[in-house]
Amino acid sequence: MTNTSDFAAGRLLVVAFEGWNDAGEAASGVARNLVETLSLEPVAELDGERYIDYQFNRPQVGLDDDGVRTLVWPRIQLHAAADAATVLPRDPASPATEVLVLLGAEPSRSWRGFAAEIVDLIDVHDVTGVVFLGAMLADVPHTRPISVFVSSENEAVRDEYTLERSTYEGPVGILSVLADAVEAAGVPTLSIWASVPHYVHNAPSPKATLALIEKLDELSGVTIPRGELAAESTAWESGIDALAADDDDMAGYIEQLEQARDTVDSPEASGEAIAQEFERYLRRRDGKGGDGRPDDPRYPPVP
Repeated sequence: MTNTSDFAAGRLLVVAFEGWNDAGEAASGVARNLVETLSLEPVAELDGERYIDYQFNRPQVGLDDDGVRTLVWPRIQLHAAADAATVLPRDPASPATEVLVLLGAEPSRSWRGFAAEIVDLIDVHDVTGVVFLGAMLADVPHTRPISVFVSSENEAVRDEYTLERSTYEGPVGILSVLADAVEAAGVPTLSIWASVPHYVHNAPSPKATLALIEKLDELSGVTIPRGELAAESTAWESGIDALAADDDDMAGYIEQLEQARDTVDSPEASGEAIAQEFERYLRRRDGKGGDGRPDDPRYPPVP
């Protein structure tokens, strides 16, 4: 992969939704980081009444600075630089990159209408490339680097980054629906997914957020602010270590995950050996053979 990119030059839209696509709040964490560090402001808002199921994504009540009780409704907003001049630094020989962010609750209905509206916004704001961010729960240890999977349905993007095309077949989420609509409109896309340890699914994962930012940085050639993510990632890992130290079952399970991951990462590991190791691990864990989980090396993450 290179650090100079035709795909990333121009106006790059980063898309992340809270909910199913956002294990450990990793994807939305990247989007919020970009909005905050680049001082982006909302320039468009999708109609929540049309797309959001409020029984699933409920409004929140709270107190404002004056002690007044206020309802905060789930939103889906497009963020951009107020003066259209905020760019991320790249290689001096490369064009600057302006970043826009689409962030909010995952739409629950009318996906085709939602996709059409996003395509219209992409056209209005002259977006030249779209990056979809996602994170999923997987059988991975928190003590190892976060696994990140990159794919694209665009042949030119795959050639540029030497990516493999996903061979997944089955149910998909809103990110895949949007990618299909955006590609059909002639705008190139790629997807970046992180694997989050499923045994810590109730807590945000700054380590996964950092892994997504690093991959986005690598692919786009831009410098993305990290803030306190490195320190937060270290604290997150230390906290889980402390929990595991008091729980023998959890510690043993994490050790099994580490052994499986180290087998996959070893230089001498063949594809067949990796598959066999994971089959043995799955049989030990629940008495079954390979079950096609997203983190099984024979299968890509679910889009």
